[in-house]
Amino acid sequence: MRLDLDVDEDYSRIEAAKETFDVLKSNNCRIIAIGHYGRPDGKVDEKYSLRRLAPVIEKISGMQTEFCEETVGEKAIRAVENLKQGCILLLENLRFNSGEEKNDPEFVRDLASLGEFYVNESFAVSHRSHASFIGLPSVLPHAAGMRLVKEVEVLSGILENPRRPVVAVISGVKKDKMDRIASILDKVDKVLVAGRLPIYYGDDNPDPEKIIMAKLVPDTEDITLHSIDKFKEEIAKANTIILAGVPGKYEDEGHRQGTMEVFNAIARSSAFKVAGGGDAEAAITLLGLNDKFDWISVGGGAALEFLANGTLPGIEALKV
Repeated sequence: MRLDLDVDEDYSRIEAAKETFDVLKSNNCRIIAIGHYGRPDGKVDEKYSLRRLAPVIEKISGMQTEFCEETVGEKAIRAVENLKQGCILLLENLRFNSGEEKNDPEFVRDLASLGEFYVNESFAVSHRSHASFIGLPSVLPHAAGMRLVKEVEVLSGILENPRRPVVAVISGVKKDKMDRIASILDKVDKVLVAGRLPIYYGDDNPDPEKIIMAKLVPDTEDITLHSIDKFKEEIAKANTIILAGVPGKYEDEGHRQGTMEVFNAIARSSAFKVAGGGDAEAAITLLGLNDKFDWISVGGGAALEFLANGTLPGIEALKV
């Protein structure tokens, strides 16, 4: 079972797999849980170990959970052999082996030999063409997890029959979100851009009619009052809102105004509202707005890529 274990203290992405855990538990399955944390670059690095997540998975799943310090190898084989019905074995970080990100056939074979069936319950990372998403379902019978299915259903609805106007509010610090904005421009009516992204664009707005760039306060940690008002004006017109990222450094109370006002404006809207990504979800929780959204996706980047392409590599691998 491929989980999203790239988490620190917010375990909501693991909690999203609860329904799938329940189904497998009711069938007395033995579960081998796999995932990654951080970017250890194919090397063993204790600070990226998944050991700390074994008790977290046990609490969420209600199933006894053991940890194995290997991903593949003799220790992993023995641990699987000793795994009891209705229990979970968490293997060590997949990215400790360079074969994971390379989708190496030998690594895929060794990993697949440990199990009999593959389940993808990691929507947020399904845009990666790695061994645990592409390789495993090519050699094992497979299925999508319950949460992954719901993610696809909700996002497909936005693609196939959106309530217009569709307004995307996209923020963050990662420069690759510029590519994601470009890829969804033909799917939306307006894009409101905040966070650090306006800095990367500079004076080069590729579509001034469709893209509204926020102005930033002098220390660049929040958006200006004028920008807040502009965003709220567009949000009020929307019938579908896609929220990915946070406008400012919301965890700092002195830079929370942009996030607070924009998120509250979205919460008040009668539009169909979808949010995605760890920072957006954390800010929504901080502001007590969880019940104001129709869907909170476990993946911001993956959700945007799905909206751009209508699928993800990890989803396509399940169709074979």
